[in-house]
Amino acid sequence: MPRLLLIEDDRAVREGVELALRRQGHDVAAVATGEDGLDRLRSFRPDVVVLDLMLPGMTGLDVCRRIRADSQVPIIMATARGDDVDIVVGLEAGADDYVVKPVQARVLDARIRAVLRRVGGPDGGEVLPQPETHGDLTIDRAGLTVARQGVPVPLAPSELRLLLLLSAAPGRVFSRQQLLEAVWEHSYHGDSRLVDACVKRLRTKLGEPPGQPRFIRTVRGFGYQFSRSTEPARPAAP
Repeated sequence: MPRLLLIEDDRAVREGVELALRRQGHDVAAVATGEDGLDRLRSFRPDVVVLDLMLPGMTGLDVCRRIRADSQVPIIMATARGDDVDIVVGLEAGADDYVVKPVQARVLDARIRAVLRRVGGPDGGEVLPQPETHGDLTIDRAGLTVARQGVPVPLAPSELRLLLLLSAAPGRVFSRQQLLEAVWEHSYHGDSRLVDACVKRLRTKLGEPPGQPRFIRTVRGFGYQFSRSTEPARPAAP
């Protein structure tokens, strides 16, 4: 049973979502403030966090950044506004996905289950691949770990899934829509913000030179590709 931490200040919304998700088979802990959410995170140890962006006191963005400081638990951000700036800022703060309220329980349940599928271990009978080395970057697909210059790089589920997908086919150009469908399991068109924000976070964690990425490169008008080259590319759009 997936363990879900819901941080939502609106009592009616909180109780309604909690009840609906319990009916969907989730073990839910629901709190009203960011401070309480951080406390429950340590004791409840959830598999997924659903985080309201507009919280009183400590905002959802503050909570997201605090969680990401020492945890890579998947975070689905919930916002009552479809404002592009709010969504992008939340994604860049470390959220893996987002929903705009009001959201149907079945839609939220689908997003939760999708984010839980993003990082799965290999099947029992599968031949385990050996770690790959790309310059100073080491990718262990069997252990689902990444290291740079021998130092582990903590990645959120969407970041790891994106890197594994791109690096499996160096040189191949993936469109944003292809990445959206493969990593986030979103079949609808037009929401490239998830992809772009994840690429930006991933580049930062991999120590990519600003404006001159070595590994995850932008192909203007098309999408992104992974390069084996250890030399920085010419300046490219994020």
